[in-house]
Amino acid sequence: MQDILAEIGRLKKDRRAVILAHNYQPPEVQDIADFSADSLELAKYSMSIDAKIIVLCGVRFMAEMAHILNPDKIVLLPDESAGCPLADSITPEDVRKLREEFPDAIFLAYVNTSAAVKAECDICYTSANILDVISKLPKDRKLVVLPDKHLARWVREETKREIIIWGGECPVHKAIDEENILKMKNLSPLSAVMVHPECREKVVALSDFVGGTGGMIRFAKTTGYSSYIVGTERDMCHKLKREIPTKNFLPANEEAVCQDMKKTNLLKILHTLQTLEYQILLDVDIRERARRTIEKMFSL
Repeated sequence: MQDILAEIGRLKKDRRAVILAHNYQPPEVQDIADFSADSLELAKYSMSIDAKIIVLCGVRFMAEMAHILNPDKIVLLPDESAGCPLADSITPEDVRKLREEFPDAIFLAYVNTSAAVKAECDICYTSANILDVISKLPKDRKLVVLPDKHLARWVREETKREIIIWGGECPVHKAIDEENILKMKNLSPLSAVMVHPECREKVVALSDFVGGTGGMIRFAKTTGYSSYIVGTERDMCHKLKREIPTKNFLPANEEAVCQDMKKTNLLKILHTLQTLEYQILLDVDIRERARRTIEKMFSL
């Protein structure tokens, strides 16, 4: 293990590379990353670094984001098969058909979509900023919020806006149900419940806080609870414990695991740095149109 870590460190220095990791990555990957965060913070951080190579430890749409925002850098995904079922639930053709059905609507693409889908939409959003983004949009326009149906329903309830909902959902958050929350509350009745807005409506109704992973960290840091039930991917608890070692974090469901996120490991990171596989490259037109969608988000 030490030999692998030493070689990763040497290659990072020789190649002027940085390792970025999402909060759902395996603990050992989070621990060696130069920066670990949610999708929004990873995107922002990628634009601030002086590096030639970005090793994005996450899934494909995240690596695409880093490439879109840093076209002059080499962006590598350690496992080229690391995808996202939620992102795969909608295609560019689906968006074009929806455009025909709702020509006057504003189309919002979740960060959890492909670059090609982002290119067909008006503005990007994350679970961390969706409410802020919508608050800046004209109140007389319909909104198409893609692609997660649970997140879109939560947004509709929070904003009271007219929102068109697509049928996608995240299998990890689908695996968390109200019985999981009630069981954990029975085991730890003084714990606060934090859940991701991709969770089902009945799960959200049982929570003390609803938000993305970055929001969960802020909630845990600024509230007085000593223990938290975490309704999202299991290894978010590792990130929370690293950030706030004095508090306890309990996964709502131990089996809520993103298999695609777990495809990354130290050997694959080493291989990526040795071979420069697998580089993310996008059609220039798609890249530039998707960039405008992302930049619109940042501008708000």
